[in-house]
Amino acid sequence: MATEEAAGASDASALPETPADAGERAFPPEFEAYVDEPLAQTAVGSPGKVGELEARFARDDGGKTRLVEDYARVPYHLSGTLGHDRGRPDGTTVYVQSPTGGVAQGDRNRMALRAEADALAHVSTQSATKVLAMNANCARVDQTFVVGDGAHLEYVPEQTILHDGARYCQETAVTLGRDATAFLTETVVPGRLAREEAFEFERYYARTTVDGPGGRLLADTTHLAPDDPHADPRRAGVLDDYAVFGTAYLATTRDVDCEALSERLHGRASDTAARAAASTLPKDAGVVVRALGDRASDVRAALHAAWDASSRALRDAPAPDQRKN
Repeated sequence: MATEEAAGASDASALPETPADAGERAFPPEFEAYVDEPLAQTAVGSPGKVGELEARFARDDGGKTRLVEDYARVPYHLSGTLGHDRGRPDGTTVYVQSPTGGVAQGDRNRMALRAEADALAHVSTQSATKVLAMNANCARVDQTFVVGDGAHLEYVPEQTILHDGARYCQETAVTLGRDATAFLTETVVPGRLAREEAFEFERYYARTTVDGPGGRLLADTTHLAPDDPHADPRRAGVLDDYAVFGTAYLATTRDVDCEALSERLHGRASDTAARAAASTLPKDAGVVVRALGDRASDVRAALHAAWDASSRALRDAPAPDQRKN
């Protein structure tokens, strides 16, 4: 359904409606044993178990980005756009809301965001995503982001909290046009830490891919399972003694000095309470930032610092205050 018409909105570049691998993706092998487990309550695919969100952003004749199409099915909900990004008045902001308690076993959710040519959109979530306790099957979220020529799309959600027994699979596929940029973050909390529930989830899998006009730019996979000695997040070189981890991806097809950008993001992110570092992506396609900390707020602060640095470098304006407190 259309929520806001953008007169004369320009068409995106010759990009697919969705990336080539964004359809019915197969579960990773580690989840195959869960998929066919029956649920005592509501079966997989039943109403309320398949959430969908689609949103399309386009720039109007006056240079302002508008939300021109959106569709949401529980657990997703949109209530319109916000305009508090004063440093970037040509952009628009959307917060994804959920009327449910969290992601439950058997849920299969899908989010698809599309920024047309030259659009500037910032998308976040209203609150943390809670992956609830599970004793059968698993939960899956597929995220598809298509960024047209000259467009800039940011997805900066609140943290994901993995409850006791959670089995969570997330796949994110990004397609960039020419001179396009996507900035994505993910903060993962391995339990309800205030209740001394830590590393009691069963399995967490997240895969992010980015494709540009010339092919694949990034493929990054995180697989954590506390009871699997080969995937235990508490190992040295993974989380070790830290409790929370986060990642920021700045992927771009713009002609920018990624080495200098990496140094800039590293300097800002590491000047926080979290342990953080940045490095360039292959093919000079952007920067990835990793952060570890004892609290979600510390890790999110590091990623926000990297986001702010990237916005100042690429958009000549600070990242917006998300105003959720």
